[in-house]
Amino acid sequence: MAESAGRTEKPTPRRLKRARKEGQFARTPDAATWLGIAAGAAMLPYSARQVQASFRELMARLPDVAADPTPRRALAALSQVPMDALKAVMPVALAAAAGALLAAAAQGIHLSGKPLMPKLSRLNPRQGFTRMLGPRAMWEAGKALAKVGVISAVVAVLGRNLVPQLAASGALPLSASVARGRSGLTTTIYAAAVAGLLLALADYAYQRRTVMKQLRMSPREIKDELRQSEGDPAVKGAIRSRQLAISRNRMLSAVAKANLVLVNPTHVAVALRYEPGRGAPRVVAKGAGAVAAKIRERAREHRVPVVEDRPLARTLYRVCELDEEIPAELYLAVARILAFVMAAGRPGRSASTSRPAGTTPLPPLPTRAQLRARRARQVREARRH
Repeated sequence: MAESAGRTEKPTPRRLKRARKEGQFARTPDAATWLGIAAGAAMLPYSARQVQASFRELMARLPDVAADPTPRRALAALSQVPMDALKAVMPVALAAAAGALLAAAAQGIHLSGKPLMPKLSRLNPRQGFTRMLGPRAMWEAGKALAKVGVISAVVAVLGRNLVPQLAASGALPLSASVARGRSGLTTTIYAAAVAGLLLALADYAYQRRTVMKQLRMSPREIKDELRQSEGDPAVKGAIRSRQLAISRNRMLSAVAKANLVLVNPTHVAVALRYEPGRGAPRVVAKGAGAVAAKIRERAREHRVPVVEDRPLARTLYRVCELDEEIPAELYLAVARILAFVMAAGRPGRSASTSRPAGTTPLPPLPTRAQLRARRARQVREARRH
């Protein structure tokens, strides 16, 4: 009781999928039974016409048999009777089978062999008595009584009106009596099938409620399942930290091949690399705070020029991503810094941060979204050509 009381959450899709594989899902066999009966009853008029036509053919052959009553002619006249009977019954059987399959498919078809496997718990007398006297057994007994009562009432009401009509049809031709009896029988079958389907619908609602109640989960079970499916958050955090560390180390190693590092001077650092013939300069490393300090330290180790230009460093850090070319609006400003670096030459081991003679005013820059749209357009044009 305490364990079931703690299960207050709805089952997750993964729990439902696992339960279906184990054969635990809502279903009622009455739906297939009554829908099959209704579908078979729908084909009864066609089968009746087939029987009537076969009977007429048989009656037409009887005078020839009577004129020459030999066993061979009698067998020849009756040889078509089994085939005619099969032709008449086949549509009803196929329609009933199709109705049963449709009802089963509507409830869901989940093939599983686990319910057929032997379980020692089924031999437990206590669990057997619980199943016999539990709520499920009481529901099945009540359903059976309701089924017998409702269908008996429907047949009794319709049969009370049908019997007098058949009794009073003695003066009518045989075909009219047969048609009246067939109509009354079809109506009775349809009414019984509708009543049975309503009971099957109620049974399915009860079965679904019972199964969903049995599959309820506790908050801890949901958390454990999420951990199993997506991984332990601690492990994922460690993996993410490891990936960030590897990416940062790769970025810092690219500083050694950079042409210059623009600084803020202490908060931001951006490393640029320019290769003639391969487009505009690219941002090979960037960072703020401790990462910026690492970039400056790595630049001094590899004698990469460090240039202080606050507006340009901030702008490049804000609008450029790693391994992206600088926007066209910054070509002039970056070219001025590159010319200053090439003129100054490679710094020494103890060289401090260089400062150009002045700063170039930056033009109005597009937003990051506009830059991304521009890059996507350039990629599409390059692929088109």
